[in-house]
Amino acid sequence: MTQQDTLILTASCNSRLGTVDAVTGYLREQRCYVADMQTFDDARAGHFFIRAEFRKPDSGEFDEAAFRDGFAPRADEFGMQWELTERSRKPNVVIMVSKFDHCLNDLLYRYRTGQLAIEIPAIISNHPDLQRLADWHHIPYYHLPVTAETKAEQEAKIWQIVQESQADLVVLARYMQVLSPQLCNQLAGWAINIHHSLLPGFKGAQPYHQAYAKGVKLVGATAHYINNELDEGPIITQGIQTVDHSHYPEDLVAKGRDVECITLAKAIQYHIEKRVFMYQGKTVVLGS
Repeated sequence: MTQQDTLILTASCNSRLGTVDAVTGYLREQRCYVADMQTFDDARAGHFFIRAEFRKPDSGEFDEAAFRDGFAPRADEFGMQWELTERSRKPNVVIMVSKFDHCLNDLLYRYRTGQLAIEIPAIISNHPDLQRLADWHHIPYYHLPVTAETKAEQEAKIWQIVQESQADLVVLARYMQVLSPQLCNQLAGWAINIHHSLLPGFKGAQPYHQAYAKGVKLVGATAHYINNELDEGPIITQGIQTVDHSHYPEDLVAKGRDVECITLAKAIQYHIEKRVFMYQGKTVVLGS
């Protein structure tokens, strides 16, 4: 089986008898073999989620339009919101970054080696520092400096680049600027941010130095969709590493960077593999 032969069907609806059969029964009728499937029924919310990867029929031409037309009335019967995606399709991902390069470096490595099946049509930064890294990967780099006075104009350029790049996803790989409510609303549900997660929460400058002073025992990171609440959007993935008294602030920073890279990459992977459902302000991640 190749990715070219595989599609992903995702759907969600109110919890009702027959929801699984509505999907798997139709796939069987179309002679499509289900290679992987996850479901979740939220008993409290009364809502059902399903993700199915399936192979096209071994013989004959697969007509995607006819497949969609045939499934639509079954989905309508259950009030399903659904999506059909080619497994091999590489989404366009625009990356935004400031000066810290660890997450960008990690994503570019995974992109270059094929671990992340994406295209990167643009890298946007408010600093010029990472231009050479983008040039080495032959990716257009847009340096858009920003001040309080130029923020609206700068974000308008960001939005223009995102649109012209036909971006499917925007990733804030340590972009150290607070986005305006307007841009947050425009990117809601398809922009992922990464930030450190320390308990207790240390805000402001040098959070790892603050954590060291309190004898922190865990460092972590959170990847989430952005919204108008700073660093409080729907969470996709989180990661942690244990530390102890022997870790100095510089050690905590290094550990934190490692966790940020892994956590962000996982979140992007789950998003492009259509594993993430947004519902009632939080996420359901199937097959994570």
